[in-house]
Amino acid sequence: MNTIGTRSPAGIAVTIGTLMLGMIGPGTGHADDTASWETMEVTATSFTLAEEETKRGNVGLTAFGDQLKPTSKAVAVSRDLIDEGLTHGTKIRIEGLPGTYTVQDKMHRRWRDKIDILFAKKQRARNWGRQKVEIQYLVPDGE
Repeated sequence: MNTIGTRSPAGIAVTIGTLMLGMIGPGTGHADDTASWETMEVTATSFTLAEEETKRGNVGLTAFGDQLKPTSKAVAVSRDLIDEGLTHGTKIRIEGLPGTYTVQDKMHRRWRDKIDILFAKKQRARNWGRQKVEIQYLVPDGE
């Protein structure tokens, strides 16, 4: 039996609405159409939670007060990028890496146009090295 012909317009609308809910970003409570993705090129380096790369005595504690774990998909940003919209909690996509990362730390004032990506493994961080990448960051409407 062909069930497509038996669905009511209201049933189709409910199905489409349910499918659209799947487009809502994880934990954001907002659909991607309530925000826009901006693009910029930055220098991207890497770090791990090794004590010599972070705050001694407080490994993983960020300048924003977040406590990172090795598995966190986190980045630190240079302070000039905060003024550009990469504020605490901003979601970003990084060219060459899967998934979405979150701005959870800020870097020393001497750095410009730079992000630092958290990696769980030191060898993976070394392999990333330093490179110019394009990033996309989520900007809520009205900003």
